[in-house]
Amino acid sequence: MSTPDSVALIVGLGNPGPRYEGNRHNIGFLVADELADRIGGKFKAHKAGADVVEGRLAGARAVLVKPRSFMNLSGGPVAGAVKFYKAPPESVIVIHDELDLPFGTIRLKRGGGENGHNGLRSISKSIGTRDYLRVRFGIGRPPGRMDPADYVLKDFSGAERKELAYFIDLCADAVEALVTDGLEAAQNRFH
Repeated sequence: MSTPDSVALIVGLGNPGPRYEGNRHNIGFLVADELADRIGGKFKAHKAGADVVEGRLAGARAVLVKPRSFMNLSGGPVAGAVKFYKAPPESVIVIHDELDLPFGTIRLKRGGGENGHNGLRSISKSIGTRDYLRVRFGIGRPPGRMDPADYVLKDFSGAERKELAYFIDLCADAVEALVTDGLEAAQNRFH
């Protein structure tokens, strides 16, 4: 995926503020934080309406992006970062929670539908395409009749928290593989 002057624009989705930090919906932020540690950078406010870290990830030029808007409005800050960094849609990687995968399952894909995910819907609309890479982090289905909207805004369970650091690390590895080896090779390794 990377050429010497290309940039991987890696977007972690979540909601801003301490109230949402441990929520399932914030897994994108948690993985972006791990990637920032690997780059050795700290997030700084950017005029696009996001917090960003610029650096090299596994040797490739990368920009990590955490929109400062709420999830449903992620598209504006992402489009701003895409424009500022002149990143083509095929170099955009979005890390997000996925209800239809069991907890800790990681799946990589390009394009497709938004599957009811309002953050993805906002990004697709704002950048004018669905043809960007997605790193889907499984959070499982809500128990019983719990509304999915309530479920994603709850913190991970105690049992999930015991394994969360491992899965965040694995997801960060998958993002690195996507950047350095491309989609097919990364899928072969992580699916």
